[in-house]
Amino acid sequence: MAEIKNTKAEQGQTKIRTTVPVAVTPEGFWCCPSPVAFQKTLKSHNSLHKPKHSPPPLPPTEKEKKATQTEKEKKHSSTTIRSVIASDEQQQSNPETHHSIAVPVTVQERPQRQKVETLPRKVAIEFGEPGSSDAKVILVGKQGFCVKLSVHKKVLVDHSSFFAKKLAEKDSVFACLEIESCEDAEIYVETVGLMYCKDMKQRLMKQNVSRVLRVLKVAELLGFSSCIQSCLDYLEAVPWVGEEEEEKVISSILRLKTEGVGFVTPVLKRVASSSVDPPKETLSRIIELVLRSKEEKSRREMKSIVLKLLREQNGNNVADNFNETIYSSCQNCLDSILSMFRQAETDTKQIAVEADNLTWLLDVLAERQAAEEFSVTWANQKELALLHEKLPLVSRYHISRVTSRLFVGIGRGELLPSKDTRLLLLTTWLQPLFKDYNWLQHGCRSFDGKLVEEGIGRTILTLPLEDQQSILMSWLGSFLNGGDGCPNLQRAFEVWWRRSFVRPYSDRQGSGVSQTDSTSKE
Repeated sequence: MAEIKNTKAEQGQTKIRTTVPVAVTPEGFWCCPSPVAFQKTLKSHNSLHKPKHSPPPLPPTEKEKKATQTEKEKKHSSTTIRSVIASDEQQQSNPETHHSIAVPVTVQERPQRQKVETLPRKVAIEFGEPGSSDAKVILVGKQGFCVKLSVHKKVLVDHSSFFAKKLAEKDSVFACLEIESCEDAEIYVETVGLMYCKDMKQRLMKQNVSRVLRVLKVAELLGFSSCIQSCLDYLEAVPWVGEEEEEKVISSILRLKTEGVGFVTPVLKRVASSSVDPPKETLSRIIELVLRSKEEKSRREMKSIVLKLLREQNGNNVADNFNETIYSSCQNCLDSILSMFRQAETDTKQIAVEADNLTWLLDVLAERQAAEEFSVTWANQKELALLHEKLPLVSRYHISRVTSRLFVGIGRGELLPSKDTRLLLLTTWLQPLFKDYNWLQHGCRSFDGKLVEEGIGRTILTLPLEDQQSILMSWLGSFLNGGDGCPNLQRAFEVWWRRSFVRPYSDRQGSGVSQTDSTSKE
């Protein structure tokens, strides 16, 4: 522990005695002052200029008033007695003034403290030992804050290209360099102190990522290459906590790379791979591992995570032929389901897994706006639809989740299949969905009946009016017999009714044509 005493203060400037809890180097320089001590110094400087706001005094009570009055009387009487005694003594020593009148002596008031507004606003903190140094670096920060460093030319020249250039321009034996508008004086002091450290890595290990990035910025400005390397080694090894911190590190490293700093690659390898393995193969491997997982909870969680990440990515940096991988996985799931249906197997768990896999793959395709081909494939699964009726409800109803997801996607506009595909999809899979609907409502926790009903209704209403009538009349018979066990398509039925009977477009078109003919005749 050591203490720097400032001897002579410049005019209009307050110097602070700085005690920094770190060791002094053999050269006498304060090596890397403690950030806590530096901040305390700044706070003490700021507190000098902040007026203290004391609360207004409370009005005195009657007892306090009487006590104060009594004290004043006592003081007055005691002062008068003292003055009389003093005057008597003066009269005895000076007979000529014997007949003078005794006057009470008034107590002289203390001089008032200097107002806050008149206090000097410039403060100087000094680091180093002026007696052994041959150079001085002055950092002038905002609001006139000044830091003076007593340093050594050889140390600055050996470590900093910036200081080497500046000192080369100085001819005097004792050089004085001033850095104006210093935004981060604290880190400047620490970075200069690192020039005196033999093991910078040990010093940086005590800091956090944010502070090391500040040191890296100053080291870059000073051309302190060994410090830059130590900072990069630290950033390459330390964990980055959170996306915000990672973005700060990457932006700082990329700035160094653009400015020609050549040893940033190890840090960037954490976020940029030089592997020749194409993204398609990696994504395909991830999809395959998720689909073939035997643990239900882990499989469900990873499906949610992968879908979320693909949604955030929104197609960026994803291989264009990634859709081929998804469709290949869809075909594998379909083949597995068809094989189980052909063998009339009632492995409910495996059927449920394959149906869930298909639904998830459809979600991925819908996010990538590439689900139209899947709708064509599913609409043409006539054999699967026929075999569907032969299996027990408890085994087959999972397949109708795929149909429901397609209707929801069409209703939302996530996929836009052709009119023929929409009609074939409704013709092939709507009746099986009606039969499984009650089980879907009670057997699937993630099933949203209102959303599915809205999707079916919107899909029907995209068809020509004759096809709408045919499908809705078929639904009406099922609904009247099945009740809540059948999708409620009343809203779609109302729209079709108004289109057909209340305001038929064909009648308005015909009246418009006849009106045009009559106008032309006139």
